[in-house]
Order: sequence, then structure tokens, then C-alpha cells
Amino acid sequence: MLKMLDHLEEWLIGLLMAAATLLIFVAVVHRYLSGIPWPALQDALLQINLSWAQELCIYMFVWMAKFGAAYGVRTGIHVGVDVLINRLSPARRKYFILFGLLAGALFTGTVAALGAHFVWAIGHTEQTSADLELPMWMVYLAIPCGSSLMCFRFLQVAASFLKTGNLPHHDHGHVEGIEDPVDIAPYNLDDNLHPHTNGKGGAK
Repeated sequence: MLKMLDHLEEWLIGLLMAAATLLIFVAVVHRYLSGIPWPALQDALLQINLSWAQELCIYMFVWMAKFGAAYGVRTGIHVGVDVLINRLSPARRKYFILFGLLAGALFTGTVAALGAHFVWAIGHTEQTSADLELPMWMVYLAIPCGSSLMCFRFLQVAASFLKTGNLPHHDHGHVEGIEDPVDIAPYNLDDNLHPHTNGKGGAK
């Protein structure tokens, strides 16, 4: 179940990022080509209305940011100032880390509850967005959904830390799909490009 939630979270973030990037690209190309005085092409492009593209991209980035924050908690990608924490003894350090994780869960849970109340209230109004004319409760739904998931991730990390004593860590230098470099001694390779050397430093 958790694996499925992890994959859903990653796919949603990736899909929103790709869709927003593609939409921005299409809107910029459309705006540029519409300014070129080519009679047939310009007339056709001016018939296409993409004024809603910017608004939709903003909403997609809001949703992406909320779920991306939850992803960051799960993977340990958020920046943290832990200079003082690391100077404490392991026992005291454990309590401070747990306090930070539970404080994060309390904060995001409070935001989720207040956000849900706000969405419920605005759902009973006729308020819509400017260009897309979407009901605004659909836009603001990102707040309770993203904050609830983030609260769950804080509790998940806290439970894992209690069990194993380890926090999720993200290596900023690691790239998925690329293996770690292997140290190679070039003069031990058996080919003509890397001749072996004798004890005096010359080639065999």
C-alpha cells in the first residue's frame, strides 16, 4: 500500500511538471509566432486562445509544490540546519529529532484541517477562477490534500526513526540510473593504449 502511494506521489509530481513545462513551451511559441506577419499562419494562430495557459500552469505548480514538499519529507531532500543537533549526545539528539518531526506533523496537520475547512466554505460559493472559470475549491483543494500527505510523511519518518534510528538521506550528487564511478588503474589495462610499465618506469 505504501509502495503504491509512493509511486502515485512520484507519478503525480512528474506528470504535473512535464505538463506545465510543455504548456509553457507551447504558449511561448504560440505568442512568438503570432507576432510574425505571415498572413495565413498569423490569422490561424490568432484564432487560438491560450490566455488560460498561464493560470493553469500556476495551479499545476501549486499542486506540484504541495506534493513535492511531502516527497521531500519522505526522501530527506529538505534542507535542515543541524549544526547544534549533531553536537549533542545520541540520546539527546534523538529527542530533538523526534520533537522536530512531530512538530512538523502538528503544523502540517493543522494546515490541512484549516485548509479543509476553507475548501468546504468556498465550495458553497460561486467563486471561479479568472480565465479557466474553474470552481476555486478545486484549486484550493491542494492545501488540505498536500498538507495531509506531508503530515503523514512526517509521522512515517518519525516511526521509522524510532524503529531504526536513521533518517532518510538524499545524496545530492547521486543521479538515478548512473552507477558510482569505479577507480581504474590505467596501466593495469591489457591493451595497446595503456602499455604496462616495468619497475624503472618505462614501457615493456
